[in-house]
Amino acid sequence: MSAATSFPFRYGALRPLLSVLGMGPAFSSVTLQGETLRVKMGWAFRATIPVHSITAVQPRQGLVGGIGVHGWRGRWLVNGAATGLVMITVDPPVRAWAVGIPVKLSQLTLSLDDPDALSVALGR
Repeated sequence: MSAATSFPFRYGALRPLLSVLGMGPAFSSVTLQGETLRVKMGWAFRATIPVHSITAVQPRQGLVGGIGVHGWRGRWLVNGAATGLVMITVDPPVRAWAVGIPVKLSQLTLSLDDPDALSVALGR
């Protein structure tokens, strides 16, 4: 079994609030182990994505629609900050869980301390 590589979420001014709500660094992770990328933001979001289903990884610029977990129709934003964003395209879409409800995931935007490291690790 290969070792897991972690990519910490980036948090901004709302870190204390997200921590109290159970979505801070102690409860959240992005890990790559073998051919699987796992994303978890506390109780609010979790996904297991096969690496072979990741078709693109690119930096995301511009304004975002909030901090925390937001999404609709397969496109999800899971972030603790408005910077350090990376957008992952998933095809075919996979099942993820948002606040305990199964959802479709075809595009995932994350805020990471080092978004380039994830791109390199995924070979993109």
